[in-house]
Amino acid sequence: MNKPKINSAACWAALACLVVPMFASYFFDDMFSTLSQIFQHPELLDLGWDSADYGFYAGGYSFLCVCGGLVVCGILLDIFGVRIIGSVFVGLMVLGAGTVYAAISAGLAPRTSLLIAYVGCMLFGLGSEIAGVAVTRSIAKWFKGRNVALAMGLQLAIARLGTAAAFVLSPVLVHAAADGRYPLSETSRPALVGLGLLMAGAILWAVFVAMDARFDRAAGIALKRSEVKEEDKFKFSDLLKLFRNPRFIMISLLCVFFYCCIISFKKFGTAILIPRFGMELDTVKWMVTMIPFFTVIFTPLFGALVDKAGHATRWMIVGAALVLVAHLVIAFAPQGQAFWGYAGIATLGIGYSLVPSAMWPSVPKIVPEKNLGTAYSLIYWIQNMGMLLVPI
Repeated sequence: MNKPKINSAACWAALACLVVPMFASYFFDDMFSTLSQIFQHPELLDLGWDSADYGFYAGGYSFLCVCGGLVVCGILLDIFGVRIIGSVFVGLMVLGAGTVYAAISAGLAPRTSLLIAYVGCMLFGLGSEIAGVAVTRSIAKWFKGRNVALAMGLQLAIARLGTAAAFVLSPVLVHAAADGRYPLSETSRPALVGLGLLMAGAILWAVFVAMDARFDRAAGIALKRSEVKEEDKFKFSDLLKLFRNPRFIMISLLCVFFYCCIISFKKFGTAILIPRFGMELDTVKWMVTMIPFFTVIFTPLFGALVDKAGHATRWMIVGAALVLVAHLVIAFAPQGQAFWGYAGIATLGIGYSLVPSAMWPSVPKIVPEKNLGTAYSLIYWIQNMGMLLVPI
């Protein structure tokens, strides 16, 4: 079968639909990151959670992913396609977010609200990760033979704008009462905003599904499994081939160590930086927000560089080294000197941009297209094993 032609306008329109669910997902996941310091004073929260509770809640994101859900669903994605499985898990993402919002706004006892929110976070996490795999796989399909690294870089950049929006907006949305307490209506407001964004993302995902179905029909791609060529069918033996691929293993290990260093820091960034550099909350909020803003600027640029110059492995090594340097600066720079805080965060932001812009576009180069859903899911599964444990 000839490779189907997709015009550029359709590609970018599809990308526009795909980035909104990921923007919303990142917003919801990071909605408490610049509020983490309020959990140090649970006596002031009607919610009643302390920092350990918040860490427990955050770990729920990865629970179902690590327990095999991510791998199984990635296989289903390759078998049944992104339209069916992606739609199921975009819906699960919205359901999980709705459960979290209900738990933290209903006035339940702290233990009860925490357990229900944990369940919601588990559902949201699995939905978000599989939706992310579906989005990445779709970009690889629609931009095959084009600027795939640039497209993935733009998707990551806009998704991380969701993180930046959460960092900036959450402290604006949440205010203490006159007596210094935080009522449920305040602490749940970021979740309500995030839920609204996720619903908008689900609508745009539905638009993409219609576009993708139309493209497949126009290209004459078979809809029945019986009509698919034998070499294009998913086989469970393909899993073993992935684990025997040393380049795939190295990318997976880089992913888990890299993202655990970044994501865990973001969750507790304000709580770390305020005492470390003696800065006010408002200042630290903007300092932490530099991380996603740097990625918004540099990830597409680095993606275009990878498309043009190649050498993705070298760029991944450089980016990982920058992240290491950033953590060393934040940990061991002179106490109370804000300059070193800004230097560390800026270095972290550049490293956070460079590694993914080279890493994610490298996967389609080493894995057959029919196995991309499984491959990305396995990488995310290994990543989530680390993300489950580190916040706790």
